[in-house]
Amino acid sequence: MTSLKRTTAGDPHGANISSKVFVRSTKSGKVQKIVRELYLRQDIPCSSTLCSLCLSNAPADANGAASESPQRLRNVPVVPFVLSDRPAGTKTFPNGHYLVPDTNVLLNGMDLFEQASAFYDVIILQTVLEELRNRSIPLYNRLVGLTRSGEKRFYIFFNDFRLETYVARDPGETINDRNDRAVRRAVKWYGEHLQQAVKAAGRARRCPSIVMLSNDKDNLRKARKEKLEACSLHDYVSGLPEADRLLDMINEIREEQGSRTAHGTLFYPEYFTQSKMMTGMKAGTLHQGLFNVSPYNYLEGSVHVPAFENALIVLGRENMNRAVQGDAVVVEVLPKDQWKAPSSKIIEEEVLNRNENADADEQEAVITEQEQKALVEEAKKTQGRSIGGHPQPTAKVVGVVKRNWRQYVGHVDTTSVSLSTNEGRRQQTVFLIPMDKRIPKIRIRTRQARELLGKRVLVTIDSWDRDSRYPVGHFVRSLGELETKEAETEALLLEHDVQYRPFPKAVLDCLPKEGHDWKVPANKNEPGWKGRRDLRDLLVCSIDPPNCQDIDDALHARPLPNGNFEVGVHIADVTHFVKPNNAMDSEASGRGTTVYLVDKRIDMLPMLLGTDLCSLKPYVERFAFSAIWEMTPDADVVDAVFTKSVIRSREAFSYEQAQRRIDDASQKDPLTIGVRTLLMLSKKLRKKRMDAGALNLASPEVKVQIENETSDPVDVEVKRQLDTNSLVEEFMLLANISVAGKIYGAFPQTAMLRRHGAPPASNFQELQNQLKVKRGLELRTESSKALADSLDTCVDMNEPFFNTLIRIMATRCMMSAEYFCSGTQSYSEYRHYGLASEIYTHFTSPIRRYADIVAHRQLAAAIDYEQLDSSLHSKGNLESLCKNINARHRNAQMAGRASIEYYVGQALKGQIVEEEGYVMKVFSNGFVVFVPRFGIESLVRLRDLAVPEPEATFDGENYVLKTTGSRTETIVLFEKVLVRISDQKEESTGKRKIRLELVRSGGLS
Repeated sequence: MTSLKRTTAGDPHGANISSKVFVRSTKSGKVQKIVRELYLRQDIPCSSTLCSLCLSNAPADANGAASESPQRLRNVPVVPFVLSDRPAGTKTFPNGHYLVPDTNVLLNGMDLFEQASAFYDVIILQTVLEELRNRSIPLYNRLVGLTRSGEKRFYIFFNDFRLETYVARDPGETINDRNDRAVRRAVKWYGEHLQQAVKAAGRARRCPSIVMLSNDKDNLRKARKEKLEACSLHDYVSGLPEADRLLDMINEIREEQGSRTAHGTLFYPEYFTQSKMMTGMKAGTLHQGLFNVSPYNYLEGSVHVPAFENALIVLGRENMNRAVQGDAVVVEVLPKDQWKAPSSKIIEEEVLNRNENADADEQEAVITEQEQKALVEEAKKTQGRSIGGHPQPTAKVVGVVKRNWRQYVGHVDTTSVSLSTNEGRRQQTVFLIPMDKRIPKIRIRTRQARELLGKRVLVTIDSWDRDSRYPVGHFVRSLGELETKEAETEALLLEHDVQYRPFPKAVLDCLPKEGHDWKVPANKNEPGWKGRRDLRDLLVCSIDPPNCQDIDDALHARPLPNGNFEVGVHIADVTHFVKPNNAMDSEASGRGTTVYLVDKRIDMLPMLLGTDLCSLKPYVERFAFSAIWEMTPDADVVDAVFTKSVIRSREAFSYEQAQRRIDDASQKDPLTIGVRTLLMLSKKLRKKRMDAGALNLASPEVKVQIENETSDPVDVEVKRQLDTNSLVEEFMLLANISVAGKIYGAFPQTAMLRRHGAPPASNFQELQNQLKVKRGLELRTESSKALADSLDTCVDMNEPFFNTLIRIMATRCMMSAEYFCSGTQSYSEYRHYGLASEIYTHFTSPIRRYADIVAHRQLAAAIDYEQLDSSLHSKGNLESLCKNINARHRNAQMAGRASIEYYVGQALKGQIVEEEGYVMKVFSNGFVVFVPRFGIESLVRLRDLAVPEPEATFDGENYVLKTTGSRTETIVLFEKVLVRISDQKEESTGKRKIRLELVRSGGLS
């Protein structure tokens, strides 16, 4: 219950205290009464620039600290008011209007609020914001981003802390009804308040309307009864310019579902109830995991669960039961007589289900005749066969714990669009084919179907009910013409959820006022020098890729009188400029990492910091965070010191330049000698790591050469690994390991660390079997040392690339490394498997990784340079932070790879070249070839070899595919083949991709 207790005497801001009383039972059975006090105030502003009343009475930080006691908020600058004094008008609201959406509207129409053409001057109520956070964190984050942007004029009004708008929940009232009443109360107060403000100002103009937006019919009815301006989102948008385009963006599913369900056609099983799923998981009859779709067979999914060594296979649409790639699902294991091996056949949806009618649910079966035939054929071939002769367990999805739905990029299926000139602007149901083949086709309703043909289109999934074979979504916006550089680049950024919008003004306001003229203070008595060591006399240099501008790290080495060496790693002191919890820090933590594409960089921090003030550029003084070791000539660490510092880099080398300097015997200057010392020590550090079991893995590494003027790709080359690459890597690893130990010692429960879990043995079963069958080689996986040693033996004297190929394949069997908070894992789980290190973190790249910023703050506190912000003492905060930056890190990697793939395709556009490749995977109707020259891999299907498609026999146990008839070829795993490389526009996804055509097989010499 809630009661208003008293008015604070003598408080000019009129604060009142409301008591909330909660009653709960403890574990021992005692009843506790908890009283929480809430300050209710009359000085929280409306934020309208029309209102001089609020402007004169507004407290400090009114936009972000309304719950604080009034005494703490005085004498601090007032947040600028954001709501316009001349808001936009419409036919319905000619005097201008402010919008007050309820939670339902934001859940179903967030895409609209982000549009540049409408939805300005929006009041976001605290009640609505908190309810949205409980319902959808992604939507909540997008809304908070809008409130920070400034351009859209979104204002968070803390209605639950303002006396006149606070609403207590009545006995028996639902939370939803209370929240609706709170929205109506705020709308009414705003209307009356602004009327008074306009009248008090003596303005000869009318007051703007306060318009409540809601899709709740009961809420709208009550609002109108209370004589408030209120309308549904659909009705409001219908009165706007560009209504046809904007109406496509509204989720109107709920109304449509009622009419469809009336037909009584249900395609999928009903999900288990929450209680039934919980009971089943406790009993061990149900299991939870993430749902993944095979990239080669859209009818096959898999779910890894702890109870089974191998992934559970989910076969067919009915068993997938509306699960989408990445969903957290609950599955039930099927009887053993239905267990099978993973698919040995490529099954592509665009081949089986061409020309489907997007509006024809009533005539469909959940599995088409073609799909049923493909599944039956596959089952006959693979029933009971798998690695080691044991069938793999199969399962069906019985519930979805958490949807992984996001915005998807694709193109409209031409065959689903009616091109009749009589259609006009009538709404059509069409199919959106996602760029990601693992995502099913999405039904959308649109009034602009013909205009969207040939465009990259962004959509959102809204629902997937039992009465629809495919998920249903809505149009968000067009990105532009297919295959244009701008549209394709934006598409890959959206596909991988990369935040690429310009930095908002609030972030830029955090930058030093001096801009590029900022310098390290000349006077050492200035605050910036406090606690820093002056290391400007050291011969420091950086070694990076060519044209690197965001230089995070620099190094030095010099001999000591005792025969040892002093070695230093100096890292950009980003935290001097990025302070905890300000707008720039929040933006950086949200972005998580800088994203590197072939032709551009999406920065985590504004360019002023990343490429100038923080960057350890040569010949200028910079603030740094230094790790300095005393090392023996055998690279044993005798001592380690961490200190904030000031350095002056003597040179910025590229890897090639540094290598030439080292190799040039005529160069005998102290800087070159220092770099040679670093190389000597790095080789010894590397040997120690390898002896301890560190892995030397591989991944396709190519570089696309870009024409400077046009940013068009002109060539593709394989990256060369020089000794200087390894030099830098070894000292960065040493710094990260050293810092990890230091911050863990200081903060054993909340250190920001990075771990790499040991992969389960089942991950390597397929590769182990392949090596044993095809080469008689043994791949041992009981430890990282055993794996490293056995990888060294995987050689083919006739084929030098064979070992690299196996290392690439082994890399794909690994777990992903992840950031974690030390208090959430036992120490034995801290280990970094790939590096064979007991403890590890990221410290060396704070310009481009937020995890490193956290590590810097913790290290600064560990050496008593400054106090640690309270947010980094919270295990919960750090867990949440780690979850976000892990996701951002993965997305950045995938976006980078997608960019390389796109530009390799563009570089080869219009060309036809022949190259050698290697067979990486063999199916019953095709095979995968990896081409080292371009770092690409692609499917070659039997239907691509000849017309008609050749007959084939597939020996799955020996990984051999033989074709007969119109074309005879023998495809063998690991063997070299000659392929013809060209480019083609992939019909299914609209992407231009590399096409491989087999020229010759049979083990080329």
